[in-house]
Amino acid sequence: MAHRGCAGPPPPPLPSQAWVWPGKMLAMGALAGFWVLSLLTYGYLSWGQGLEEEEEGALRPQIGERPEPSITTISQPHLIFILADDQGFRDVGYHGSEIKTPTLDKLAAEGVKLENYYVQPICTPSRSQFITGKYQIHTGLQHSIIRPTQPNCLPLDNATLPQKLKEVGYSTHMVGKWHLGFYRKECMPTKRGFDTFFGSLLGSGDYYTHYKCDSPGMCGYDLYENDNAAWDYDNGIYSTQMYTQRVQQILASRDPRKPIFLYIAYQAVHSPLQAPGRYFEHYRSIININRRRYAAMLSCLDEAINNVTLALKTYGFYNNSIIIYSSDNGGQPTAGGSNWPLRGSKGTYWEGGIRAVGFVHSPLLKNKGTVCKELVHITDWYPTLISLAEGQIDEDIQLDGYDVWETISEGLRSPRIDILHNIDPIYTKAKNGSWAAGYGIWNTAIQSAIRVQHWKLLTGNPGYSDWVPPQSFSNLGPNRWHNERITLSTGKSVWLFNITADPYERVDLSNRYPGVVRQLLRRLSQFNKTAVPVRYPPKDPRSNPRLNGGVWGPWYKEEKKKQKLRKNKTEKKQKKSKTKKKQQKAGSFTNCRLGVPRG
Repeated sequence: MAHRGCAGPPPPPLPSQAWVWPGKMLAMGALAGFWVLSLLTYGYLSWGQGLEEEEEGALRPQIGERPEPSITTISQPHLIFILADDQGFRDVGYHGSEIKTPTLDKLAAEGVKLENYYVQPICTPSRSQFITGKYQIHTGLQHSIIRPTQPNCLPLDNATLPQKLKEVGYSTHMVGKWHLGFYRKECMPTKRGFDTFFGSLLGSGDYYTHYKCDSPGMCGYDLYENDNAAWDYDNGIYSTQMYTQRVQQILASRDPRKPIFLYIAYQAVHSPLQAPGRYFEHYRSIININRRRYAAMLSCLDEAINNVTLALKTYGFYNNSIIIYSSDNGGQPTAGGSNWPLRGSKGTYWEGGIRAVGFVHSPLLKNKGTVCKELVHITDWYPTLISLAEGQIDEDIQLDGYDVWETISEGLRSPRIDILHNIDPIYTKAKNGSWAAGYGIWNTAIQSAIRVQHWKLLTGNPGYSDWVPPQSFSNLGPNRWHNERITLSTGKSVWLFNITADPYERVDLSNRYPGVVRQLLRRLSQFNKTAVPVRYPPKDPRSNPRLNGGVWGPWYKEEKKKQKLRKNKTEKKQKKSKTKKKQQKAGSFTNCRLGVPRG
């Protein structure tokens, strides 16, 4: 079966139950007529820059061509968070990539590019920190990812971003990849604050069939609509296109005078490397097959984001929206991604694993067309978006994120001076690490990484540490790549870099500045005192989709006694929280800085 492109069909018409502007039926009829005429005349633009579409010879409208409907402005902005999967630092046009990303380039150029922006090196940690505003040492998710067969999920006692936004009147919708656990029904997206969910629960899967095998004999369908398997969508539509269609439908059916939070977590460009055939035509010159497939997937994603932006304009949301774009971690060179000139890759604490592509695009920005070089971390979106939504964060909740809106919008200094990249006490220990190497302050066998102002310290086993230049993606020979490879010195378990002066981590300064090393080791030790136990349970055979109708989904059932105890505990906690809020309202004002750091 021939698969269609990622742009998808035209944004769906407003359904009968959708909100319409009072007294404007005649205008809507004229607008609808113009809409149909424009489609017949112009069609869709594939690249967003007037390039011809080879399959159908049609053109798609560029971003901003269609005027946005006039609506009454609301004080709370629409919040659109787009998360790409495994996009490398170099893999965007404005970072010098050979891959065409006209939409991302345009949105970033008209907004604020985040060029000192950090995420986590793998999927689950980045997503958990975005949705809770907490480092993974404070949620128990500091090791690896949540596996499909593990009875594990984002801890239920953490208030999530969509839950906080719902408190202040937002409708909340998630489209795409969850990857925060699902072994119990309470772990599902719709139980964690989202009004609607359409997407996958696992970390990866086939883009067309939506099936995933975790191991031999452990295979199942992984596409959900709210809490049920979306079997009706098992018709071979490429996921990037399918998710974009759902976003268009959500926007078409909502009232733009009411605030909306839309979390779009695309599957692309994570492996398996799959894309509609027509996107390969632009990259015939790329010899490396994985890089060529990856390029096709990213071009498809770029086109999809063009259509999301167009839908925001068509349905009246754009003028009061804040669009945030981010990758969840660095690229994987073996799967086509490039982080050049940064060191390392996905899954490592070198800059190539954690320094991400990111930008903010919004008509509400005060300083548009700028570059932000202040320190920003993925945990910062939690307090920043809640503040923009006119929400409140309970005083007893200690966050690791900061409100950085003024930093981004107005160019002010970032309130953030450090980032705990992670402390993973159960990752493979460095053979030569020791307390002695850590001056008696820290066991350097433990994998950890921290940034304080200009300085970055790594201990233990930081992961694959090569620099992978663009030439390595050709079949012309591996010599240049080999010249960039390094062998970690025997006995090495501590590294120190001045990231501002040396963003490519080529000059280790740990021997030259032992005093700085000691200071950062003490900071690591302080953070470690606040860590909660690691949550990484063994796999549960009851998770097998064969036992659940061929679908990946919740399988764990508590005994009735345990359920009753948990329910009573939750009710007591909620009652205590309500009492505290009443006392706060009666006797104080809440004009506190969001994002109180931990000691």
